[in-house]
Amino acid sequence: MFETFDNVQILKKANVYFDGKVTSRTVVFADGTKKTLGFMQAGDYEFGTEAPELMEMLGGEMEVRLDGSEEWKTYTAGDSFDVPGSSKFFLKVKDGGADYCCSYLS
Repeated sequence: MFETFDNVQILKKANVYFDGKVTSRTVVFADGTKKTLGFMQAGDYEFGTEAPELMEMLGGEMEVRLDGSEEWKTYTAGDSFDVPGSSKFFLKVKDGGADYCCSYLS
């Protein structure tokens, strides 16, 4: 995982979900690819995807269950997981929250 991003644009407007318990900012790279950098407070969440995504854990801990699976997996700082496009994924974020980077893949 990179510690910094070079030559990017950051959209000022925040992405806010679940009554403010999940927030992120969109980072746009020179080639047009996008990532979001965000923070999730403790709680249970369900997200839907259009395109495939790569979720990188920057801090904290969460349990993740991908659509079609009954298995929950725990991820912490330094871990990452792939989410298929056109699917859902379910998260249980532990106390202290989770810092993340989401890359939108094509």
